[in-house]
Amino acid sequence: MNFQKEIEKWYEIHKRDLPWRHTRDAYVIWLSEIILQQTRVEQGLPYFKRFLEAYPSVKDFAAADEQQVLKLWQGLGYYSRGRNMLFTAREVEKYHEGCFPVQYEELIKLKGIGEYTAAAISSFSSGEARAVLDGNVFRVLSRYFGIDTPINSSEGKKEFTALAQELLKGQNAMVYNQAIMEFGALQCKPKSPDCIVCPLQESCYALRHKRVNDLPVKLKKLVKRNRYFNYFILKQGEKILVNKRGEGDIWQHLYDFPLLETLSEHELFNQDLDQQIRNAYGKDVLIRSLMATKHVLTHQIIYVQFFALDNYIINFNSGADIKWVSRAELDELPQPKVIAGFINAKLTK
Repeated sequence: MNFQKEIEKWYEIHKRDLPWRHTRDAYVIWLSEIILQQTRVEQGLPYFKRFLEAYPSVKDFAAADEQQVLKLWQGLGYYSRGRNMLFTAREVEKYHEGCFPVQYEELIKLKGIGEYTAAAISSFSSGEARAVLDGNVFRVLSRYFGIDTPINSSEGKKEFTALAQELLKGQNAMVYNQAIMEFGALQCKPKSPDCIVCPLQESCYALRHKRVNDLPVKLKKLVKRNRYFNYFILKQGEKILVNKRGEGDIWQHLYDFPLLETLSEHELFNQDLDQQIRNAYGKDVLIRSLMATKHVLTHQIIYVQFFALDNYIINFNSGADIKWVSRAELDELPQPKVIAGFINAKLTK
């Protein structure tokens, strides 16, 4: 059985009709690839359309304001991707005369573009023979060839890269790369793949050896860090106090509310937290609990509590980036998902 030809035959029948598959414009392909990183196609597609409508060319993107970009990105997570996109668009406009590179060696130099993304853009836009290796491809290769080297190890990366590049020889890189990625996404799925109808079932190592659920192998993930955020809602007439987050932590340059971070969940409702709030906002401040929720990130779990404060005194450090905004202005500011969820649930226009 010819592995590559079977994959491509399957692709011709089952491929999804996605807008970035109808172009060889490297800029459009770049948009799709960055937006779809660690994001399902169904979730990312509306964002892709909004970005392309707002910035139809890399020149338009390069002229964008960071706050506008982050607002468009809101809800996707990993906000550094949005900031990196703006930086890259400006670099392309400045150093490549607004023409997005199509060669791997040029693409890999751009911020936010790693080996996989550079291979995808170069192969889809110019047909360069660079094998793509995303989670879908790792899974297909691991199962079919019976490779149990952890895919998130340095040894695994080398082994799978060499195999993927060998399989690409003699193939149409543009078609084959798309085909194997789509095969992994729709056919050789992470959970409960439909092996009965798989065109590779007769020669698939994992199926023959009953190891479909065991492959691919991953090294154990790091334990997630727990954090405890206490947000304070301060109003002044029709305006609300917001805070712009700085460098060196999650959600850089997004807007949230004045925050007190505590060391454990036990502090959320105890007297110690009550005293900290009174020390910060005055001894006569009135504290009302509004909402509690949990927000899960890749490496962190954020336990969030929102409080309304009345009869407060503001006493912030001069370096704090805070300001009063109207509800309409608040809606225009880029916010972390957990903040947007609170606004939609608890704040009325």
